[in-house]
Amino acid sequence: MFLYTLDNKRYHTLNYFFRNKFQSKVFKVALNAGFTCPNYKTGGCIYCNHGSGNYYEKMDLVKQFDLVKIPLEKKWPNSKYIAYFQANTNTYAPIEVLKQKYETVLAIPNVIGLDIATRSDALSDEVLDYLEELNQRTFLMVELGLQSMHDKTLKFINRGHDLKNFEEAVRKLQERGIFVVVHIINGLPGETKEMMIETVQYLNSLGIDGIKIHMLYVNRGTPLAHMYEKSPFPLLSKEEYIDIVCNQLEYLDPKIVIMRITGDPLKEEVIAPTWLLKKFCILNDIDKEMKKRDITQGDKVNP
Repeated sequence: MFLYTLDNKRYHTLNYFFRNKFQSKVFKVALNAGFTCPNYKTGGCIYCNHGSGNYYEKMDLVKQFDLVKIPLEKKWPNSKYIAYFQANTNTYAPIEVLKQKYETVLAIPNVIGLDIATRSDALSDEVLDYLEELNQRTFLMVELGLQSMHDKTLKFINRGHDLKNFEEAVRKLQERGIFVVVHIINGLPGETKEMMIETVQYLNSLGIDGIKIHMLYVNRGTPLAHMYEKSPFPLLSKEEYIDIVCNQLEYLDPKIVIMRITGDPLKEEVIAPTWLLKKFCILNDIDKEMKKRDITQGDKVNP
């Protein structure tokens, strides 16, 4: 059995990581703290529809948390929780605002850490210093969107920063001992399978701690949707996506935690591909393909 799993998976699961670190069942509770995004000023990323995780928009953070926590406590009474600041860019605000929101959630019983989703161009030195202080008294993860290591792609998707900016942000977080998670997207226009594999090999070289792998999908009302409706471009099939993910996992350092391995589109928003709506089928098919190939995460790292 692969070393970093408790679920007969062939990759480093988040469940294994949490169980091994905290000796407890750990749940992430996604929150919307009402932040916005600096990239909206230039139109935002072409695939973005109001930012990820836009729910509970005007609800108090503690109330948001309790909506998830109370039902879970009934089934798993001894669980621990990580507050996941998901929606938009969660360091894009004055430091006083960040402190008020983060500290409010940290005061909730059995909250053992924070997971903060942000961008590499929204991490001032003042914010980084505060994150370092937080990291000394709680478990802290910081998630950065990269999507691709290729600057040509970043420019095309209107990412709003280049690879150098991202790399500098990772370095600064790592200097402060902070757990770094990176998002990538497979199937971005113009990218080949080889380019997508190069992105995970690049992330190996940075020594990141966790990764979220997504599949490009077209959401209604986005610049990408307008492009797609005007002149449809090829999107990965389910078989192509599974093949690419399996190859990426072979090239990915086995110590890197796989925190997500497919996207999660909303049925009412997604235009294509609709096969992504069957998330558990995709997860099962990735497991089956890895078993069929008899491969595990990291097989092609320093063979």
